Amino acid sequence: MYSPLEVTKGIFYTGVNDRTKHLFENLWPLPNGVSYNSYLIADEKCALVDTVDICYSDLFFQKVSAVIGSKPIDYLIVNHMEPDHSGSIEWLLSKYPHIRIVGNKRTVEMLKGYYGVETENLLLIQDLEELSLGNYTLKFYLTPMVHWPETMMTYVKEQKTLFSGDAFGTFGALNGGVLDCQLLPERYRDEMIRYYSNIVGKFGSPVQTALKKLSGIEFDIICSTHGPVWTQKENIAEVVGLYDRLSRYEADPGLVIAYGSMYGHTEQLAEIIAAAAAEQGLRNIVIHNVSKSHESDILRDVFAYKGLIIGSPTYNNKLYPAVESLISGLQNRYLKNRFFGCFGSFSWSDATAKQLTAFAESSEFEMVGEPVVMKQAMLEDVVEKARSLGKTMAGKLLSGDTIGPNDRENCH
Repeated sequence: MYSPLEVTKGIFYTGVNDRTKHLFENLWPLPNGVSYNSYLIADEKCALVDTVDICYSDLFFQKVSAVIGSKPIDYLIVNHMEPDHSGSIEWLLSKYPHIRIVGNKRTVEMLKGYYGVETENLLLIQDLEELSLGNYTLKFYLTPMVHWPETMMTYVKEQKTLFSGDAFGTFGALNGGVLDCQLLPERYRDEMIRYYSNIVGKFGSPVQTALKKLSGIEFDIICSTHGPVWTQKENIAEVVGLYDRLSRYEADPGLVIAYGSMYGHTEQLAEIIAAAAAEQGLRNIVIHNVSKSHESDILRDVFAYKGLIIGSPTYNNKLYPAVESLISGLQNRYLKNRFFGCFGSFSWSDATAKQLTAFAESSEFEMVGEPVVMKQAMLEDVVEKARSLGKTMAGKLLSGDTIGPNDRENCH
């Protein structure tokens, strides 16, 4: 039924697409679906690298069978134990009872915890250990906390192919093509940033450690567990570079304005600030109403851009609930290296400036301008303070930008 897709000689794609699930981890929207990628290495001994979500185990088995027929699978390499990748392990053991499961110490603990797997066929490996399949040699790189403690990557030395687990992955189902040369990679860039910022974003330091560990090897192919298989040099350079920048919390010179507003007053301040920034020549401006934009999209843009301004009305003597949620999400990801400004509104007691300023100080942000706070009405002095914040932020962001005077003149 299925024609096996050979990624490179002897390595086949056995993953599946999920266009049914609405929320990844029951949190993050999947407007374009998601893929669960698995790979089969057909050598003198056969090795399967990760499985798929249990919902797709039947389809998964058909794809595996299309590659090897009735031959046995000798090894299952478990790079990551999250259930969207390990969910079919029990099923696999029922089909191939003699298969050897390859993983590190934390993997073995989780196999017992999740699936009650306590088999003599567990092969415990150490960091940088190797395993021969015949013509191909697998080398294992432990990469803990990218983004679980057991995560590791597997490298096929002879084919310069890296099985990277969730690293370099992206939301979005694979529509026909699997390899980057078969599709339009640019369609996945924003979804890679959204995936990183929401799933991996907290673990910048472990990602940097993993990148340093991998820097000594050459890979021509990256097989992630979500999204396209990266085979083109320029795409590999881009996705690795993107992970490097995001894990160092570097960003482009753009501005995210995220606000909550009950009756439109705080929203007006957001519009004034954005207009003032645009007048200075800043083009990359994204405005999010936290009551409408999903938090995953806001987090994506905050990771992508250097400037962040948050606005909130006072609500029950606290910040607006959705703003509080956003701030919690940012703190949980240890975001840093941002220019930050804030604004707010209140009717009889202000809580915005103090709490937003405290958030900035705890987050290693550089405060830009003075907090803009409006009491009840949009008076002229408030408008001027809002415009000043927008101008000052734009000045900070454009100080290292490549946009020149001629570009700005074209806007008039």
